[in-house]
Amino acid sequence: MQKYVKKSLSLFSVFAVYFVGLQAVAQDKATRPSPPAQVVQKVGNATVTVSYGQPSVKGRKVWGELVPYGQVWRTGANEATTFEVDKDVSIEGQPLAAGKYGFFTIPNEKEWTIIFNKVPAQWGAFKYDAGQDALRVTVKPKKSATFNEKLLYTVSPKGSVGILWENVEVDFKVK
Repeated sequence: MQKYVKKSLSLFSVFAVYFVGLQAVAQDKATRPSPPAQVVQKVGNATVTVSYGQPSVKGRKVWGELVPYGQVWRTGANEATTFEVDKDVSIEGQPLAAGKYGFFTIPNEKEWTIIFNKVPAQWGAFKYDAGQDALRVTVKPKKSATFNEKLLYTVSPKGSVGILWENVEVDFKVK
């Protein structure tokens, strides 16, 4: 009996080490092709935090192909991008309560819909539910001053939030 217990414990130990190691590899998000990125900025009394996966262009045509026009996009890679404010703010003049939101967009050539969704913990936009939207605003995209290989979010102290990727820039105001 004792020999059986020792053998079982050894087998259990091997599996435990394997699964712990597998879990550690799975959790090392920095090694992903689209690693995690974050920008944190004080805007007035509020702190704005944007957390996202940072994809690269890698020679692909982004707008209208990799990111289709007219469809909800997680506006990043991997998990849905999150937008968090610790105080009530206004976005493009519309109120948004303090909290953490799933951040999505619907890109188009001449207009983008910016979406703040009440469900921040989502993988991509696969289970996105428009019924959970806290706020939607529309803004105009423009050609960026420089080419951006990696998706980049910026937040200025004056409240301008920028989404820059490839040759496109989309800005919206937080007050």
